[in-house]
Amino acid sequence: MAYFLQNVLAARMCGPAALFLAAVVSMTAPAYGEQKAPAPAKVERVETGALPKIAPDASTFTLDNGLRVVVIPDHRAPIVTHMMWYKVGAADDPHGKSGIAHYLEHLMFKGTKNHPAGEFSAKVSEVGGVENAFTSADATAYYQTVAKDQLGMVMGYEADRMQGLQLTDAVVLPERDVILEERRMRTDNNPGSLLSEAMDAALFQNHPYGVPIIGWAHEIAQLTREDAVAQYERFYTPNNGILVVAGDVTAEEVKKLAEETYGKLPRRAEPGPRNRPKEPDPLTERSVVLRDQRVSQPSWTQIYLAPSYISAQPGEAEALDILADVIGSGATSRLYRSLVVEQGLASGAGAYFSGDGLDYGRLGFYATPRGDVPLDKVSAAVETVLADIREKGITAEELALAKKRTRAATIYSQDNQAMLARIFGSAMINGQSLEDVQDWARRIDAVTLADVSKVAEKYLDKRRSVSGSLLPAPADGRS
Repeated sequence: MAYFLQNVLAARMCGPAALFLAAVVSMTAPAYGEQKAPAPAKVERVETGALPKIAPDASTFTLDNGLRVVVIPDHRAPIVTHMMWYKVGAADDPHGKSGIAHYLEHLMFKGTKNHPAGEFSAKVSEVGGVENAFTSADATAYYQTVAKDQLGMVMGYEADRMQGLQLTDAVVLPERDVILEERRMRTDNNPGSLLSEAMDAALFQNHPYGVPIIGWAHEIAQLTREDAVAQYERFYTPNNGILVVAGDVTAEEVKKLAEETYGKLPRRAEPGPRNRPKEPDPLTERSVVLRDQRVSQPSWTQIYLAPSYISAQPGEAEALDILADVIGSGATSRLYRSLVVEQGLASGAGAYFSGDGLDYGRLGFYATPRGDVPLDKVSAAVETVLADIREKGITAEELALAKKRTRAATIYSQDNQAMLARIFGSAMINGQSLEDVQDWARRIDAVTLADVSKVAEKYLDKRRSVSGSLLPAPADGRS
């Protein structure tokens, strides 16, 4: 959940939509570069009733056609964010047709029987609103932020393209070239993105999380209109969606508008369960090295296969959130103090836990060497920090500070309605309940030192890891 609050989908997103909560946590920590060690924290447990609850007035209901609706009231300004989520992402792409989920996201803007291409976007712009869409490994979503009195308008347009999309070769084939160019610009021209892609492929040996969201270029080039239509007809049905509306609305207002628009649509498909291949037990640590002439600053990254909030045993994901916070969140973290402040090996270092996936999560660590410090020395220093935590766990003071930071993040997350729509949508599209999201801070507060030690020992197993080194290529171009 901390991943929802800090990064939400940004780390696995292909579209330009990105979230902005990373800065939230930094507001509760010393400025970057500060080297003063924190004073010991007073260990105390907050009374459960005093813990912040995310969007306590949020509610949910389901239309007769199966569309689930989530309403998050926020009456501070007369605006609303309307976000339509579909339970289909890149990990659901048929084998050999990688990128089709992202491709269809683009094509959803190409017009319907009732409204030509560009009309919906023009209308949102005309009323002063903003819109976008994104594809993740597990979901595809479309959103608009508009004045409250325009909510019915965007609902009508979004419902229309849920059932009336018109796709012809004249529309589909040129957009395929657009996506290939997007891949060239964002991945092929970025050594860091290429390394990340290779690391995912090494981490996930059997599960489709190892395939890039945007797709492999040679498979994108073969996608057809028929592929897009089949994807649309199977997955873009009311019973496969979750509508999240956050802003100056009540549940009654949203339900009336939803029934007048989405409620008229039939269930036209039954997508079925999302049964994906599972990962075998990891047997060996893996290493990926990318040398590229475009690299000016070497960097080192390591990711461990971990469970997600959906697939973890009770309490594990929350403990992993705490673990990642202690190891690498901010200038007072274990990694920063050891590698940057005390040893001077790195100019930056950190950690994260991404637990929003339907099937798996990632526990990651990264560091940028200072000057000409070799990467193997940096990676050895990180391993020393991890080994110490595996053997000794974290301290009571560190646990208390981590809980304090996550409570602050919970409070700050409610400062933006679009952010709230992302938080609830990304969690609930993968099976978490409304109450799961609202009560995240309570579950974090229940994490104990023993819980953190248990997940550290279980998941910081080198056999579950992939290390990545990004290096400049030699002058002669050889590796």
